[in-house]
Amino acid sequence: MAVDATMPTPVVSAPGTGSATGNKTASDKTTGIADNFQTFLTLLTTQLQNQNPLDPLDTNQFTQQLVQFAGIEQQLKSNEQLKSLVEIEKGAQATQALVYVGNTVAIDGSKAQFDKSATWNFNSEQDTTAKITITNSAGQTAYSGNFNLKKGGSSFVWDGKGNDGVQWPPGTYTLTATGTDSKGNNVAISTEVQGVVDSVDLTSSPPLLSIGGQSYTTDKIKRVMRSKS
Repeated sequence: MAVDATMPTPVVSAPGTGSATGNKTASDKTTGIADNFQTFLTLLTTQLQNQNPLDPLDTNQFTQQLVQFAGIEQQLKSNEQLKSLVEIEKGAQATQALVYVGNTVAIDGSKAQFDKSATWNFNSEQDTTAKITITNSAGQTAYSGNFNLKKGGSSFVWDGKGNDGVQWPPGTYTLTATGTDSKGNNVAISTEVQGVVDSVDLTSSPPLLSIGGQSYTTDKIKRVMRSKS
């Protein structure tokens, strides 16, 4: 085990009626007033023919109806465009997540998957003496010790050996760090888990990165450390 003080789109107008291309079929198209002028004329003449001669529809009311029809149509078209934008965003998230596969990343947290070694990063508000305790999933203390941490970032690499020198088995371990200054006052220490992204679950929305058996979204990543060749 060691302590290292060095931190590692414009809106598209409504589509016209016509044969569909690609995977789209003609039945998938949504026709509206703006798509078919003949439909507009049929609607206009039908309403004029069926109005009460003794109480004809006011011109302004008729115009308002046409405006309402057009407004509803525009909303439907906007919904279609929003669906397309959502699909594009999902594709972008998947592409972004795939970039992390195989890279070493640091994320907020205290639980790390130990297999031969485990690494945690610290960030201290000031120079402090920190008590570091590592426990397994059952709550048993695997290791504990006191270390002097400098203000800022540092890292702790655990080789899996306890205070008695016994090697602990692979598994999930939690590190806690409690710091105090020269006057005995508590010093806040934030912890990060460092590990390799071994896979990405693209069926989830947003995609989930798998790091040491734990799943995280990309917004949890604080840093990326590329492996040295």
